[in-house]
Amino acid sequence: MPRTTTSVAGLLTAAALVLTGCTSAGGTTSQADPAVAAKADEALAAVAGTVLSKGPHGEDAAPASAADLTDAQVQQVRDLHLKAAIVMHYGGNDWANAQIAGLRQRFAELGVEVVAVTDANFKPDKQVSDLETVLTKDPDIIVSIPTDPVATAAQYEKAARAGVKLVFMDNAPQGLTAGEDYVSVVSADNLGNGVISAHLLAKATGGKGKIGIIHHEADFFATQQRYKGFTDTLAQDYPDMEVVEDQGIAGPDFAGDAQGAANAMLAKHPDLAGIWAVWDVPAEGVLAAARASGRSDLKIATQDLGTNVAIALAEDDLVVGLGAQVPFDQAVTEANLAAGSFVGQQAPPYVALSGLPVTHENVLDAWKKVYHQDAPRELQDSVED
Repeated sequence: MPRTTTSVAGLLTAAALVLTGCTSAGGTTSQADPAVAAKADEALAAVAGTVLSKGPHGEDAAPASAADLTDAQVQQVRDLHLKAAIVMHYGGNDWANAQIAGLRQRFAELGVEVVAVTDANFKPDKQVSDLETVLTKDPDIIVSIPTDPVATAAQYEKAARAGVKLVFMDNAPQGLTAGEDYVSVVSADNLGNGVISAHLLAKATGGKGKIGIIHHEADFFATQQRYKGFTDTLAQDYPDMEVVEDQGIAGPDFAGDAQGAANAMLAKHPDLAGIWAVWDVPAEGVLAAARASGRSDLKIATQDLGTNVAIALAEDDLVVGLGAQVPFDQAVTEANLAAGSFVGQQAPPYVALSGLPVTHENVLDAWKKVYHQDAPRELQDSVED
C-alpha cells in the first residue's frame, strides 16, 4: 500500500488545536510543545485538499467531479426507471447512516428506486446471504462495501454476470476488474485520515510518550490504510512517540472489544500518553476504559466523526482530534457513478475524497460538512457549555 500523493480538490482546512498539560492519579503529564504544534500544523496544511491513498489495485485517485452528470444525462437516467439495492457491511452508526441517506437522496433525484437496504453485521456469510436475497428483487444497481474481499467475491461476481452494475465503497472483491465486473470504487482518503490523526495526537502529546494502538484485525483495505497512515507518520515524524501496545479487534462488538483492549493497556502501562483507535466506535470503547480508570489525561485520536466522539471532542474530554470522512458526499458520488454507467459515462476505477481534520475548535462546522445538516442539539450544547 504505497504512500503517494494525488492532488484532489478537497474539503480540508487545517484547524488550530490548543492543548494544555494535565495530570491524573496514576497517569502522566502531557504538555503541549510549540515546536511540535507548529510541525503538526504545517503537515496538516500540506495534506489539505489532497488524497494520499491509492486504490485497492494501486489505482490513482480521481476526484468526485469525475462522476458528475449533465442535466441531459440525469433525464436519461430518470427515463430508465432503474432499481438499486444498498448492501452494507454493517449499519446503525453515523457513517453508515450518512452513506444510506446520501444514496437515497441522490437516487431519488435520479428517479432510481431503492428496493433494499441490508446490514451484514460485519459477517461475510450474512452478506453473501443478503446479496442472494437482494438479487431476487432484480436490481439494476448494487452499491456495497464488502465485509471480506475473498469470502464475498463469488456472490458479487454472480451479480455482475446477471448484468447488475456494481459500485463499491472503499474496497473491491478479489478477482473482480473495474470496467468489466464493476463500475468503480469510491472511498475516503483512509491513508490520509490516518496521517491526520497521527499529527493531531502528536500535537496533543507534545510529540512524545507511550502510545497504544487498537486496529481492525481483518482483511479490510480501508482500515489497513488508516493503520498504515498513522503508524508510518509516527515512525517518520515523531520518533519520541513509542508504540508500546498494538492490539487488533475483530468485532462485531467493536466498542466492547476496544474497551477490553484499552483496559489491558492502561493496566499494563499506567504512564500511557495516548491511544489511537481505528474508527469512532472502537474509540467509544477507549473512552469508556479511560473514564473507568480515572485517566482524564489520556489523549485519544481516531477517524470518523461519530456523535459520541464528537461530543467528547466538543467537551475537551479525552478525544483530541480525528480525521473525518465525508460519507454523504461519497454516497452521492457512488450514485452518480452507478447511474452514469447506464448513459455512456466512462467511470474511473477509483475515486477518493480527501479527509477533514476535526478538532475542538471546528467540530460544529465539520459536522455540517460531513453530514450536510446541523449538528444534533446534544453536540451543540456540548460546545456551548
